[in-house]
Amino acid sequence: MNINDIDQAVNLAKNEGWNQTEKDWRLLLENPINTCLIAELNDRVAGTATAINHSGKVAWIGMVLVDKSLRGQGAGKKLMTSIIEKLKQVESVKLDATPAGQPLYQKLGFIEEYKIYRMTNDSLNNFSYQDTEDELNHINNESISEVLKLDMNIFGADRTYLLRTIFKNYPHKAFLIKCKGKPDGFIMGRDGSRFNYIGPVSASSTTSAKTLISKTLESLNIQPVALDVHEDKEDLISWLESIGFVKQRQFVRMFLKSNPYPGIIRNQYLISGPEYG
Repeated sequence: MNINDIDQAVNLAKNEGWNQTEKDWRLLLENPINTCLIAELNDRVAGTATAINHSGKVAWIGMVLVDKSLRGQGAGKKLMTSIIEKLKQVESVKLDATPAGQPLYQKLGFIEEYKIYRMTNDSLNNFSYQDTEDELNHINNESISEVLKLDMNIFGADRTYLLRTIFKNYPHKAFLIKCKGKPDGFIMGRDGSRFNYIGPVSASSTTSAKTLISKTLESLNIQPVALDVHEDKEDLISWLESIGFVKQRQFVRMFLKSNPYPGIIRNQYLISGPEYG
């Protein structure tokens, strides 16, 4: 894939009802250690598959998409086998599977780890943030280093490129919470073609996760919002439902062969997106 393919890739995703924007595709394409492939037919982009490389330890496959009119002809399998081959030197290969894609990934050797729920709110209604005693501030050029250190511990691998790029693109959606002067959690977010997207959220407790999400939602009243939450975060899911979020579908987090970098699951609340991990 190259920069001239982005417009067609955006249209493929849009026709599928996905939420990614041109900035999301550029984030994937502009880092040379990432892997971005296309399937072509008659000089047109017929399918895509990407893998964001988190510092050589974890590669996250995403944006596996084939034009609706061309499905069932093997393009998806060819894209997947090709990208897996290109990632054979990476220690851990993972993805978040849709129900439609899961059977293919299982045939290729991927193993289920746990589930994630996509939740949306079509129009957040009169939501207001309640102040807490904890210190809550926008992430800035100084505090981003604290975020990266915290995330590397919780996620399990260094995601500096991903998080710095999201922060650079959407600094107004990035917050750090501190408890007694020490980093306790963070949140980032992105614009989307259909929804404002919130994630990742990592925190030491559900209370801190709610505080971070609340602060971000404060500026999104009367706007559509989407997020992806780990299935084990039952208290957070109940709270989200109480403010109007609805479960839409699930993703299945999967890994290929082994899972040496699972991170600290109990501190992972919202993911960065199924295309990023």
